[in-house]
Amino acid sequence: MTQITLSELPPILQTLINQAKKTGETLTITDNGIPLAIISPVKKKSLLEVFANLEDIDEDFPDVDEGLLPLDDMEI
Repeated sequence: MTQITLSELPPILQTLINQAKKTGETLTITDNGIPLAIISPVKKKSLLEVFANLEDIDEDFPDVDEGLLPLDDMEI
């Protein structure tokens, strides 16, 4: 996939994309009424928000017999 920087785009597109980033709204570019490109700003999340939305995955894994696990010289 080809990537370009925002500064390589024409000024009008830079302005539209910066407005989309500022407002958080999706920008849809159409050609004859048909969506051609959709620009959706990435929303940054704090680590707290990311961890708050994680589900507990422990219940998907079967119990492990710890006697089967290799041990180093270190105590657990």
